[in-house]
Amino acid sequence: MVKTQVYLPEEELSCLHDLARRTGKSVAELIRQAIRQTWFTTNARGPVALWKGEVRSQSVDHDVIYDDP
Repeated sequence: MVKTQVYLPEEELSCLHDLARRTGKSVAELIRQAIRQTWFTTNARGPVALWKGEVRSQSVDHDVIYDDP
């Protein structure tokens, strides 16, 4: 593993420390887990790589919500 530094606002770091205490994980592990879940998903689909859900409509269909059934 390689050491790196990340600058976080005090409020975010405080929340991470609270979560680490509650879960029994280290702050570093929580950050690694968040990175894996957010950026390295293997089944990323859709218009944005971070999107995990099913693509239900496209931008060309944006007026369909106003159509009568």
